[in-house]
Amino acid sequence: MEEFPNLIAGERIPSVSGRLFTNVNPADNGDLVGRFQQSTAAEAEAAVNAAAAAFEGWRRTSISRRAAILNRAADHLEARADGIAREMTREMGKSLGLARDEVLRSAQTLRFYAVEGQSLTGEVFPNDDPDMTVYTLREPLGVVSVITPWNFPISIPARKIAPALITGNTVVFKPSSDAPLSGYRLAEALIAAGLPKGVLNFITGKAGEIGPAITEPPVIRAISFTGSTTAGEQICRAVGFTTRTQMELGGKNPLIVMDDADLDLAVDLTVKGGFSLAGQACTGTSRVLVMKQVRADFTARLLAKVKTIKIGSGLASGMEMGPLATARQLDTVLRYIAIGKQEATHLHGGDRLTGAAYDGGYFVSPAIFTDVTQDMTIAREEIFGPVIAIIEVDDYADAIAKANASEYGLSAAIVTRNPRVMHDFANDIQSGTVKINRTTTGNLINAPFGGLKRSSTSTFRESGRTGLEFYTQIKTVYRGA
Repeated sequence: MEEFPNLIAGERIPSVSGRLFTNVNPADNGDLVGRFQQSTAAEAEAAVNAAAAAFEGWRRTSISRRAAILNRAADHLEARADGIAREMTREMGKSLGLARDEVLRSAQTLRFYAVEGQSLTGEVFPNDDPDMTVYTLREPLGVVSVITPWNFPISIPARKIAPALITGNTVVFKPSSDAPLSGYRLAEALIAAGLPKGVLNFITGKAGEIGPAITEPPVIRAISFTGSTTAGEQICRAVGFTTRTQMELGGKNPLIVMDDADLDLAVDLTVKGGFSLAGQACTGTSRVLVMKQVRADFTARLLAKVKTIKIGSGLASGMEMGPLATARQLDTVLRYIAIGKQEATHLHGGDRLTGAAYDGGYFVSPAIFTDVTQDMTIAREEIFGPVIAIIEVDDYADAIAKANASEYGLSAAIVTRNPRVMHDFANDIQSGTVKINRTTTGNLINAPFGGLKRSSTSTFRESGRTGLEFYTQIKTVYRGA
């Protein structure tokens, strides 16, 4: 089993603590993927200092050279896509096909920012003085910290790190301890592509031990974090007011099924949005608000579809739903399922799977609850697992009211044939991402992504050209003749 170091100031550095943690395959706990550094605050401080020391040189590096490095890193990922995808499946459980798609998407993200970053400019402003020119410059912020989750362990880091680098910032990157190898491969690709020493620093370890050292020092000019709302709020409270934060947090995403909906499409979108990653997506479908006229028919079709889902290791051919990512996540999901059985009508699933194919992993059958009401725990709290709550609604107004009655506002979808309802939904729903006859999951790399309410700090969006803005500051210049 390979041991993976931190990457600080261009060097492969083990932790001075001498402690390691093991990355385990959630489908087969006997498969040990690798060992990683249980870093201390001292290593975290070294990573921050390395990024600070490299900043001046990197900000003055030509934009064409920065872009060339991103493109070479994309080449590196594409050439190794199959191997990286297999490692990703082993470390966090998603199907091999989805993992490969994620690696290729990440390469595409690097290429997108290599182009877009070269066209990010300031403005020239008209004025009444013929001897004066007034214009703005966009400048990098400095050292930024990137902290990412385990469910999309290479694509989320790529969409944060690529815009940071192309705009001239230096980066301290901490991946989730539950899926650090994919992040290591991204850092490895960028360094192999010619990134100067210290521009990107990779460090692993417990958030409680190294988190403050990579978020609270004044030299950290910005933090981009994806994870739980609780953790995001803790970071925001701890950092100084001059530190920018970009927080993409939790969700309790609704799918509304109107009485004119194509019910087979609605079922397909529910299954894909709620179960394809075992419910472990911040944009995953967790609430299905169904018109009372079609509730029985929709529920019967959904139940029939869910019973056919093939569950197993992501390395197995034809697998449709993999394991939960960790033992901790398994315990959390089973606890919510137990609560759901006390609150609502338990229709199907929610059992820990046993047998030769499942005993070594964290497998749960997809769960469906009906007769769910707004005040129930399973209707309000983010579960982050394969659990669907079906809520009956009377009409469009009732559906919108119940969909919006959540502290979250990340993604929402509707299934309807009515163009007027499509138009109204886009305006009425309180969600940063709005889908019409599409699943709640997924977003384009060239379109902004982010949530409303407690799903985000609602400051700067990720992805697309907008994703560059977070990493730059504006300076206004008045120049006389």
